[in-house]
Amino acid sequence: MSSNRFSFTKPLLESLQLALPGQRIIFHDTHKHAAGLQLRVSATAKTFIVQRRVNGMPERVSLGRFPLMTIEQARRAAAEVSATIAKGQSPAAERKRETLERKTLQEAFDDYMGRRTLKAQTVFDIRRCMNEVYPDWLKKPLQSITSEMVIKRHQSYGEAHSKARANLAMRYLRAIFNFAAVEYEDPQGHPIITVNPVKKLSATKAWHRVERRQSLIKSHELGLWWDAVQSLPSPDIRDYLILLVLTGLRREEALGLRWDNVDLIGKTLTVQDPKNRKDHTLPLSDFLLNLLIQRRAVSVSEFVFADGEGRRISNFRYALASIEKVSQVRATPHDLRRTFATIAESLDIPAYALKRLLNHATGADVTAGYIVANVERLREPMQKVTDFILKAAGVCESAKIIPFARGEQISIGA
Repeated sequence: MSSNRFSFTKPLLESLQLALPGQRIIFHDTHKHAAGLQLRVSATAKTFIVQRRVNGMPERVSLGRFPLMTIEQARRAAAEVSATIAKGQSPAAERKRETLERKTLQEAFDDYMGRRTLKAQTVFDIRRCMNEVYPDWLKKPLQSITSEMVIKRHQSYGEAHSKARANLAMRYLRAIFNFAAVEYEDPQGHPIITVNPVKKLSATKAWHRVERRQSLIKSHELGLWWDAVQSLPSPDIRDYLILLVLTGLRREEALGLRWDNVDLIGKTLTVQDPKNRKDHTLPLSDFLLNLLIQRRAVSVSEFVFADGEGRRISNFRYALASIEKVSQVRATPHDLRRTFATIAESLDIPAYALKRLLNHATGADVTAGYIVANVERLREPMQKVTDFILKAAGVCESAKIIPFARGEQISIGA
């Protein structure tokens, strides 16, 4: 052929040789129904394309590869593209809109995760909620998930399984839709997602009412619980639980504690990147200091709480069951944090000091923002809580024990 312009036929296109690496050759279809159809030949493929100007700007649209796409199919597709362009519309923009409109919940979640820096536990919890509460929605386009679907699933899962988890799963879904509403826009800047179906739960006041857990170890139960902990066969889990109740640390904060974060000379420990993202330094009471000195002497791991082979402890479900069986006191790791907070409050530890001990955000509390709580100022309150627990557990000599009932508990957050 002496020209790159000819009426496309299957034998002619099959006879075309692929281009050399780095080269692209364009052939133009001269058939009367071609509508600007071209064939781009590269080193690896022969691709049907249409090239037109949209609002004065050149735009190239790929239609499909020959021979998977036939010449007849390519000509029809080229005619559709040309008709779209004749209306002043951009095929590329339309394809982008169509792609965004087909975004599934799973794809939106993946995009959401790619834009967020979340803790591993949070990511795990989101995935677990989605897989438990609405796994059948993951492959559905976002736009197909309606308010009616949300309300029905929220109600049914809450009644059949867990109201708290139903609420949590829908809060995660709301966050994904809020993200999509901002992230997914057409070329003109118009949002693709215009309705967040979860908002109807608030509008109709349909959220499940879930009472905050109030369980803790009462003062008269501390001795039974302590003795049961001391009888555990694993000193690693034993010491871990003791540290939780004497510091109020969260479960994962204590599990992730490394020796690099413990200053046995300065008598402090530091939790790096905790829940509120602010490093949390606590003074060590005398009892905890001695406990950690003994652990450090025999430790073979970077983690403070690790088994004999240096691996971070992870599964203590059986230990908690054993403690409950022996002592008749049921206490989760978060119950120990709640116990610490309640004891501290009963000892009249100032509210600002208690917030610092628990590493709570001060939020809109302007006064708290002006108070700099040096770790040494927390040493006395920390020691007071330790002394109370040790005396109540019968570890130290007896002292007056202040009983606290469930009605005297304070909110300590997650």
